Amino acid sequence: MPGANVRALEKGKSLPCDGIILDLEDAVAPDAKVEARKNVLEATNAGGYGDRELLLRINALNSPWGYEDAKAAAKAKVHGVLIPKVESADEVRQVEAILVANGAPDDLAIWCMMETPRGILRAEEIASASPRLGGLVMGTSDLAKDLHCLHTPMRLPMITSLGICMLAARANGLAILDGVYLDLNDDEGFAASCKQGAELGFDGKTLIHPKTIAAANAAFSPSEEEIAFSRRIIEAHAEAEREGKGVVVVDGKLVENLHVENAKRLVALAEAIAKMNV
Repeated sequence: MPGANVRALEKGKSLPCDGIILDLEDAVAPDAKVEARKNVLEATNAGGYGDRELLLRINALNSPWGYEDAKAAAKAKVHGVLIPKVESADEVRQVEAILVANGAPDDLAIWCMMETPRGILRAEEIASASPRLGGLVMGTSDLAKDLHCLHTPMRLPMITSLGICMLAARANGLAILDGVYLDLNDDEGFAASCKQGAELGFDGKTLIHPKTIAAANAAFSPSEEEIAFSRRIIEAHAEAEREGKGVVVVDGKLVENLHVENAKRLVALAEAIAKMNV
């Protein structure tokens, strides 16, 4: 959400989304950057966003606004600071140093936009740069521009970049969000993009309009069948352990510890979604 748009910042409090990126960077014109920073600080201080995770995307430190953005982020009531176009671990540590110097709480996370070829090639270095790292966000529009590639339906030109960042995120226990879909009139294409993102393992998708929230939620939420099957796996495995059995079969499928771990993850996700919808 553009920090310069006060109406949008207020509307975010009622949208059925898991998180909001409060943007001071690309979505804000240069002459509105200072005002946008003020708007975001006022909005987050006022509260009202419930359980939604709030990320503040700052401008790059080498811009005229980045340093002041980072200082403001240290005291803002947000969950994380999102750094644009990250290309090295040093960039992460520089932002972290500013946050710490300005009294940022220990649980203020740092997220990184992965949107340049150099950034992709250094994904593992970036993902392990700091204990504050909370997640990666794919910036597929900027990436496509730099790669000179097309946004094809299956995104084959970007599969390598998506996969590298996925590996870096999971190796370091981080969340990772898929990039935006630009054609707001292509509902079918958007749904297919969400489906592909979920299949690739992304935790969610970044959106540019509220009308796409429902389709994204449907794609990245476990189905009723998945939840029910997961609960049966957990129960069957627990029963087998109580009886001292080493093999568990649920609905004709052999169940191992790895299946139980994933089942618990899906159930926890479903419970978190249910809590958001209360």
